[in-house]
Amino acid sequence: MTTHTLADEAARRLRWSTVLGVLTAAIGVVMIIYPFATAAASTIYLGAALLIAAAVQVAYTFTSQSAGDFFLKLLLAIAYGIGGIALVSFPLAGVLTLTAVLGAMLVAEAVLETALAFALPAFMGRGWLLLSALFSLVLGLLVLFQWPNSSLWAIGTLVGAAVLVNGTTRAALSTTVRRDLRAVQPTPTAA
Repeated sequence: MTTHTLADEAARRLRWSTVLGVLTAAIGVVMIIYPFATAAASTIYLGAALLIAAAVQVAYTFTSQSAGDFFLKLLLAIAYGIGGIALVSFPLAGVLTLTAVLGAMLVAEAVLETALAFALPAFMGRGWLLLSALFSLVLGLLVLFQWPNSSLWAIGTLVGAAVLVNGTTRAALSTTVRRDLRAVQPTPTAA
């Protein structure tokens, strides 16, 4: 494959990457517009993942060297299975529970980031960690103080925002690489 052909192939793939990034960003916007539907779908997805993990864990129990090890692994598989069945069977209750867990995790993250920030020297990015901790704390308290009403928006909005940022970043990065690729491509010379 010549350099020109390789550059053409890279440009073609980058165009597709840009298109996929734009589509991903659009899906993120839809997820933000319909946050409760996004949260319910995310809960069902998590439940299905736990059911798969339970099945894998059951298979893993047969690698045990002792009866005690076997039963501990089996107990973990049962816990995964119960959690998965509960989330798939009762997604609305799952959304409520996961929203409370999300709020608590954000507050815990804020506490840990604050501790980490003060463990660092002042010139090593302490301010950025404290800023991140402040945002986590505010968001976590917002979710917890508005719970259970925050279940209507919290998970769906945050997942949608993550998908939107991911798609936007992908499209922007692909566009930048395409532009840079064009800048280094040799121009055809007239004969």
